[in-house]
Amino acid sequence: MSQKTMKSVFTVVEREGKSHWLKLGVGFVNQDGSINLKLDALPSNHSLQVRDFESAEEREARFGRSSRSDADRTGSYPGLA
Repeated sequence: MSQKTMKSVFTVVEREGKSHWLKLGVGFVNQDGSINLKLDALPSNHSLQVRDFESAEEREARFGRSSRSDADRTGSYPGLA
């Protein structure tokens, strides 16, 4: 599947005065331009951000470092139950 037809789905949450982007799933663009979303979780703030898919390598090249947060690496935030 082409990365042009894939999307990443996020929600933005505020914690300790900072914005954190949490990946919730993926989206796929259909031939008619509509988008199907496959979510692994639902956002508590009822807000979704749908962005073009970008691999970890592309993100690291763009930012010059690993852009993965502690939540991406561990699956949860330290200190949260």
